Amino acid sequence: MKAVKVAYKPVGMAFGALSGVLAGAVFKQMWKTLGHEDDAPDATDEGRTWREVLLAAALQGAIFAGVKAAVDRAGAVTTRRLTGTWPG
Repeated sequence: MKAVKVAYKPVGMAFGALSGVLAGAVFKQMWKTLGHEDDAPDATDEGRTWREVLLAAALQGAIFAGVKAAVDRAGAVTTRRLTGTWPG
């Protein structure tokens, strides 16, 4: 394993945590805008419909995946610019 890949591991983990926090904030704000509620429904919320629960889960998954991919890609591109080596 190349030194850059080894050195990038903790950086990648930090970026992963950052992307989770960022995605959570984006999802919460988007759900407020779309659903006019503070909290998205949980799968076990008795008073929520299937449609609400599945829409919230799909939206949350899409946002988390998109934000994670963007943050991971930006980290890799930045690493390549700084070191000349792709970390992946």
